[in-house]
Amino acid sequence: VRLVESGGGLVQPGGSLRLSCAASGFTFSRFVARWYRQAPGKERELVADIISAGGRTNYGDSVKGRFTISRDNAKNTVYLQMNSLKPEDTAVYYCNAQNSYYDYWGRGTQVTVSS
Repeated sequence: VRLVESGGGLVQPGGSLRLSCAASGFTFSRFVARWYRQAPGKERELVADIISAGGRTNYGDSVKGRFTISRDNAKNTVYLQMNSLKPEDTAVYYCNAQNSYYDYWGRGTQVTVSS
């Protein structure tokens, strides 16, 4: 079982990044997919989630209107499009896949928003 995040990096305030999370070793289409983030000295927080079939999404208040979560079950991948990035978005971003029985995590990808 693997979840591998990619797409992080350094971006200027106001810029955009798209994170990807590739799943393997399990039936990804049967899992809710989530993105979390954790900034230094802070607790991990939910950024966004999307149901197994796609469509219905949920966002943390701090990213509503700026971030978009999506998934492609044919590619076993979940995405996070991040626009209008702010310095306070700097964090390690983690991918999570969960159902009633299992809870899988990726190792994270660093996003740094700085001029």
